[in-house]
Amino acid sequence: MQVLKVVAEGITTSFRYPHFVQGVQPTFEMPPPATIYGHICSALGQWVDPGGIAFAYHFTAQGRVDDVEHVHMLTSSSGKLPGTKLPKVLEGSINPFKRTLLFQPRLTLYLNRPEWLPAFRSPHYAVVLGRSQDLCWYTQIEVIDLSEAHEAYFEHTLLPYAMATQIRVGMVVSMPRYLDNTRNRAPTFDRYLVLQQRVWSREMLQFGDTAQRYIVDPQSPVYSGARRGLVFQRFVED
Repeated sequence: MQVLKVVAEGITTSFRYPHFVQGVQPTFEMPPPATIYGHICSALGQWVDPGGIAFAYHFTAQGRVDDVEHVHMLTSSSGKLPGTKLPKVLEGSINPFKRTLLFQPRLTLYLNRPEWLPAFRSPHYAVVLGRSQDLCWYTQIEVIDLSEAHEAYFEHTLLPYAMATQIRVGMVVSMPRYLDNTRNRAPTFDRYLVLQQRVWSREMLQFGDTAQRYIVDPQSPVYSGARRGLVFQRFVED
């Protein structure tokens, strides 16, 4: 399987929970699929059809910190400036809130679109990961051939919810899967397994007697004779 492999690094990032409005803004431990889709479209410079796109990733951060941000809420007072429609005075308040940031994020993204190599080498828009102010940069962009193996390990990745029955660690979360730009960015949510710890395929529960084969990155580090396994996912059902 030939894929595009992109490594992005930055100083800070934050993947906000969509249902928190004021007071506190926690972060997901991993970028939601909708964030990955937006990152792809930013590099290409246009909204692309999500059908048929498959992705997998490995994501780490060196730490986390709580920062304080301020929202300035402005309202106009009564009365207008002579000869204009502008208010005489803008009154407002400053609302502080706590936001959790991930420090020194590193994303290794795999896409089944090797033809997008030129777009990522010369991205159309500024490269960000998470918020618009979370600028990042690419340290590796290349097309590689993935391999198959009887053994693999999985770590620091986002897995399908169905794999929660096979792995005894990790955390199940609901994340935005896709934002439909044709329907006023209507969100689609799905459940995923966030896996931080390293888990070997031999430790996973298997159902049936069929021999398992795993897709692995041949450039990844080797631990106990195995390389990093990849599970590709999609933004929409084909």
